[in-house]
Amino acid sequence: MLKSSPNSAAVPGTVMAFDYGLRRVGVAVGNTVTKLGQPLKTITAPNADGLFREIECLLGEWAPNQLVVGLPMHPDGAEHEMTSKAKRFGNQLHGRFGLPVSWVDERYTSAVLEGNAQMRDNLDAHSAVLILEQYFAE
Repeated sequence: MLKSSPNSAAVPGTVMAFDYGLRRVGVAVGNTVTKLGQPLKTITAPNADGLFREIECLLGEWAPNQLVVGLPMHPDGAEHEMTSKAKRFGNQLHGRFGLPVSWVDERYTSAVLEGNAQMRDNLDAHSAVLILEQYFAE
């Protein structure tokens, strides 16, 4: 797992995870006691300001003490163009909201769910759940 801060999963609290994409951002929430995540929503904001306004509302509602961002990688572990964009997104979250951010290798999270017809409508939020549960597992 790639992280920017120590794993705070040992401290009881709420963790919010993001599956970042250029058009959609999946969001999930969970807690460090049960180590289970639940999908919240997929944000399809027209611009970065709208995206961060929606995130701010979710942060106000759920009051997480840790954020997790999925880090897209090639199957061999090499970075690609979305890797740096996801890192930038995580850095922006930290800068705007002052919460610690950890990154989790998200290879195959969407691919695992794409074959499940029940997941298609909220695929990105369900991918964020997998990212969050991987964070808890590691």
